[in-house]
Amino acid sequence: MTNRQILQAMSGLMAGMFVAILAGTVVSNALPRIIADLGASQSSYTWVVTAELLAMTATVPLWGKLSDLYNKKLLLQLSLCMFVVGSLLAGFSHGVELLIFSRVVQGIGAGGLTALAQVVMASVIPPRRLGKYAGIFGAVFAVGTVAGPLVGGVLVDTSWLGWRWCFFIGVPFALLAIVLLQRTLHLPTVRREVKIDYLGALLIVTGVCALLIWVTLAGNQFDWASWQTAVLTIGGVLLLVAAVFVEARTPEPVIPLGIFRNRTVSLTTVASLLVGVAMFGGTVFLSQYFQVSLGKSPTVAGLMSLPMILGLLVSSTIAGQIISKTGKWKKYLVAGAVVMTVGLGLLSTIDAETHFALLSLFMAVLGVGVGMLMQNLVLAAQNDVPAAELGAATSVLSFFRSMGGTIGTSVLGAILANRVADEMAKGLKESGIAGAAGGGSGGGESGVPDMTTLPAPMRSIVEHAYGVATADLFLIATPFALLALIAVVFLKEKPLKTTSGMERLAEESAGAAGDGVPAEAAAPARPGKAASTADSGPAAPVG
Repeated sequence: MTNRQILQAMSGLMAGMFVAILAGTVVSNALPRIIADLGASQSSYTWVVTAELLAMTATVPLWGKLSDLYNKKLLLQLSLCMFVVGSLLAGFSHGVELLIFSRVVQGIGAGGLTALAQVVMASVIPPRRLGKYAGIFGAVFAVGTVAGPLVGGVLVDTSWLGWRWCFFIGVPFALLAIVLLQRTLHLPTVRREVKIDYLGALLIVTGVCALLIWVTLAGNQFDWASWQTAVLTIGGVLLLVAAVFVEARTPEPVIPLGIFRNRTVSLTTVASLLVGVAMFGGTVFLSQYFQVSLGKSPTVAGLMSLPMILGLLVSSTIAGQIISKTGKWKKYLVAGAVVMTVGLGLLSTIDAETHFALLSLFMAVLGVGVGMLMQNLVLAAQNDVPAAELGAATSVLSFFRSMGGTIGTSVLGAILANRVADEMAKGLKESGIAGAAGGGSGGGESGVPDMTTLPAPMRSIVEHAYGVATADLFLIATPFALLALIAVVFLKEKPLKTTSGMERLAEESAGAAGDGVPAEAAAPARPGKAASTADSGPAAPVG
């Protein structure tokens, strides 16, 4: 495919990814207002974020496996439809329970977009050229991340629109992505007899959900040392052990365990998990810090995140171009991990008095590190697996990165709530404000404070508490980034392949067909195999 053909085919993917990014970022600055309007608590704030991440995490492997078996374009369009349904439910929510449920539906759709966009890219673009297009996706990511908080802030601050439009605004973009995919993306479909591993999928989803729900609720709804903890942890572990047993014996596993024998896949999986903990866990509460601790409006809070996004945009684009040109990728992964660790360490020094110029520098450093590291971990893994396992390998990395983000958000959210409660109790005691320690402490079940209604002495205490607590989150996230650096250092650099996933699949099928026998000729004679047909246009023999 020429660059023009690839860009045309990528247009629908880019629109879909923009929708997925917008779903999270447009809500970020609106969440404090949403939670306050719905009369919800700090734990609900965390749940609204975590629900989408949990659903996305649990379903990414399923989407990835389905992409190895069925039409990728149809699956992408299905995931976009689920996103539309979730967005409409969220926009019409009048209670936090329905809002959280709608975020689950959005998360399932986002899981499909997260896994399938990268799988499709690897299918049509050779790894050697993939860096350049990954840089373009990095630009789309940056634009969506920049535009989201700004648009969300404006919508919340506009009285005749309000926060509900933060959910409605993604619907037209999702519908546009569905149309663009139908018109521009034409992929061959490998049709063969398959046995879907429903039992393995059920065990994986329920096991992961049990552990993630425990991480989210422990220390908040119940004690860490409690019977609920025992039930969720033991049950989750037993379910995952059973999943491993099933996956090792089924002919079509959701997660092929054999890919973990590949050193590159194993190390990039570990690094992705740690990056998810460090990045999502550390940054998801920045908007709350801007609005509560620094006293900024939602619109201004959106503008304040620009340095981090610009750092990510510049580093991902430049690194992608250089990797495509030189074929060397490891040094950029190592550099990205180092810079990300430094950025998190610098952000652990902030408080309610930190000057914006200094805060901008720290955020830019973090953005540069994440931009060099995150997407290129996927590139390294995709380059080192058979074409038939591209979907599984890609979804495994996305799965563990999302799981890291969910764990990080849940655990650090609980730490934030408890740290805020302690700091506010300390501040109230020192200021001599009697009887106020229990109200609005920011603990697990207390409400997120509305800064516009607080008297000046109380506002100062709240600002200080959230500033100190947010800095502690970055301090806790820093060691995880350091561990990701260690995992990246042990990666073995291999030359980037110059053939796309579809071309490699054809070559592998031809090699499996016999000595010099074309795959097209051999395929009909093999049980369970049939000729491939494109979803649009003439038949395309792919294996």
